[in-house]
Amino acid sequence: MTEIEWWEYDDAAEMAEAVAGDVQFIIESALDARGGAVIALPGGKTPLPIYEKLATAKLDWKKVMIVPTDDRLVPMGDPLSNITAIGKVFVPKGARVFPITSEAATDYRAAGRAADARLQDVHWPLDLCLLGVGGDGHTASIFPGPDLDEALSGPKERRALGVMPDPLPPEAPVARVTLSRSAIVTARALLIAISGQAKRDVLEAAIAEGAGSPYPIGRVLADTELPVDIHWSA
Repeated sequence: MTEIEWWEYDDAAEMAEAVAGDVQFIIESALDARGGAVIALPGGKTPLPIYEKLATAKLDWKKVMIVPTDDRLVPMGDPLSNITAIGKVFVPKGARVFPITSEAATDYRAAGRAADARLQDVHWPLDLCLLGVGGDGHTASIFPGPDLDEALSGPKERRALGVMPDPLPPEAPVARVTLSRSAIVTARALLIAISGQAKRDVLEAAIAEGAGSPYPIGRVLADTELPVDIHWSA
């Protein structure tokens, strides 16, 4: 049974401060223990206040590598690019922001293989993986679709893969590259940050359903040995 602890906040600003504090502590611990930190951060609107707060922390940012938990197959600079949004916050601090894709590739599976090959050269496991959850229960870019089982149950050494959500989300109707379940659950620390009652309802249902859940997040978390902290704001 996965060990899960919920943390509740009155608003997004309160959650952002708390999560940023936790992430800062994890980074500091990694820097002390190993002289560097590798963390994975999601895109989207919910974590942006967290990032803005975290960016004010007095850290040795040059020793911090940030990879996206997932990204859309779009060019760098595109409004849909997660690494572009993350980079705008952390590159000015001196952090190394590591793209897993940077172009609108036509072969998403090949793009995933290229991302996996690049990540094989990165110090592993992740010191931290911060996840969001979509209203449909996806996390990172582990969506329902033809690549779901591969993302969940592929080779343990695979760190990333290309995926084609089915159906494609209307707000971002493109293929993705995502960290695999194995890459996520082998991190040294795993945090989830979500807002709103609807997402909380989905996440609670997914956790209760476990490995049999129709929601990808439920299957990602099922039987995870790593303790999981879930931060939720109303």
